[in-house]
Amino acid sequence: MKEYRAAAVMRAEHAENSLTRLLEQQAAKIPSDVFLFASLCSMAFSLGAELTGHERAARFTSMWVGPLLIMGVYTKMVKTFGAR
Repeated sequence: MKEYRAAAVMRAEHAENSLTRLLEQQAAKIPSDVFLFASLCSMAFSLGAELTGHERAARFTSMWVGPLLIMGVYTKMVKTFGAR
């Protein structure tokens, strides 16, 4: 059976600068659960605001859910795969 290895894709044009490295190091310090909790709070607040008749506030906070979950996935990926 033949063993396969992943090809190295690190080229000079794919290199990251020091700002990206700094952001990944700081993002790795934040637990992923914080973003999940924040998105659940955003959903709950949005539902409460919708039920009390504050439609604009409800729709504004409901737009936060997706980005918060994406930030949680990003921090989980940085922790899992590490900075390159």
